Amino acid sequence: MGIAFSKYHGLGNDFILIDNRSQTEPLLSPEQAVRWCDRHFGMGADGVIFVLPGQGGTDYTMRIFNSDGSEPQMCGNGIRCFAQFVAALEGRSPTADHGYRISTLAGVIGPKLRGDGQVVVDMGEPILAAEKIPCTLAPAGNRAIAVPLEAAGQTFEVTAVSMGNPHCITFVEDADAVDLRGVGPQLETHPHFPEKTNVEFIEVRSRDRLIMRVWERGAGITLACGTGACASLVAGVLNDRCDRRATVELPGGPLEIEWSATDNHLYMTGPAMHVFSGTAVDGF
Repeated sequence: MGIAFSKYHGLGNDFILIDNRSQTEPLLSPEQAVRWCDRHFGMGADGVIFVLPGQGGTDYTMRIFNSDGSEPQMCGNGIRCFAQFVAALEGRSPTADHGYRISTLAGVIGPKLRGDGQVVVDMGEPILAAEKIPCTLAPAGNRAIAVPLEAAGQTFEVTAVSMGNPHCITFVEDADAVDLRGVGPQLETHPHFPEKTNVEFIEVRSRDRLIMRVWERGAGITLACGTGACASLVAGVLNDRCDRRATVELPGGPLEIEWSATDNHLYMTGPAMHVFSGTAVDGF
């Protein structure tokens, strides 16, 4: 008997989603997830997401394996796809106003489906203390803002932020000119980030418009990264390069990000689209 799945994407950041509500552990191993994500021999995706039963009063639990088999704490584009997928499992319209409380390894996250098809996600508060990101770019309790960091024969001025997963952000004159494939892996695995890190390069067009390119931890170059867009806005505010609300333009499309001065939470608004559904053959 095969395993049913659905393919979704959030601005080109694509995922295979599996209804895993009948048990508390993922139906696939990390090694199987790698095969499913292969774009030549599998379905092709940046990760596999599992919908598990809720914990501690939440509606559902989200687990995700990246295309390399690693498990991140959270995924911003993935949780928008997750919300659309569970709405479909429940028989809801993708444009029905409805909210969820989702348990993740980064804590409880609250996506809300909006009537126009967009999904608004309360991403929680950013984590700025260096040791909690974690990184060693600043002493414990301090923030790592505009810190020189050497990698790939260059010196970058980086700011470290966690959205439940670590991010290393640097501001550049031209995001398209960055050798992402050459520099991204060097920063991802830099010794200053003991759990590795996502890497974002940000070009500031105006105080309410940022251009972002990303190298994702465990996935490489992707078309979008929701937690990265949130972390980049935070870094922009901390470096006085942007306002607390801005459009972050990724290769796959724009996300609207707000860092609320009222509750210190990040709010991300963007789409999630169903691509196709199917059933994997036994043994795949």
